[in-house]
Amino acid sequence: MALRQIKDYMKDDVLRKKAKYVEKIDARVQTLVDDMIETMYHADGVGLAAPQVGVLKRIIVIDVGEGVHVLINPEIIEEKGEQTDYEGCLSVPGVRAQVKRPEEVLVRALDRDGNEVEIRGNGLMARALCHEIDHLNGVLFLDRAVPGTVIRESNEME
Repeated sequence: MALRQIKDYMKDDVLRKKAKYVEKIDARVQTLVDDMIETMYHADGVGLAAPQVGVLKRIIVIDVGEGVHVLINPEIIEEKGEQTDYEGCLSVPGVRAQVKRPEEVLVRALDRDGNEVEIRGNGLMARALCHEIDHLNGVLFLDRAVPGTVIRESNEME
């Protein structure tokens, strides 16, 4: 396993590109997944998408305190309710903003062994799933920020 460099939204246009579906889960994908998990934990994040480490593959890893979830080619197939809360992002350091997300989502994906899985997320897990899947489509949380709620480290509201 190795730490990967997390891309910065101000410097890397890879974060604005749509990731490609993973056709085959091979040793390279397994290594990428392991590296992503290590990188996420090292950065004290709760989620990481492959484009954030410069790889345009539809892979995300998430751990909101329940153990790590590896999701390959994830798709949101159901949304319920609504929640608004502050989000941050490892690729957008020093910035937070309120974002409206579903309160609950159902996601279908492949696990790291290629098995189809469904994961239902509520609250923070739903938020993390939506946030990371957005990365796979070139969307940043800033694109979804509630106007007037962006906070930079200097505590200035925008």
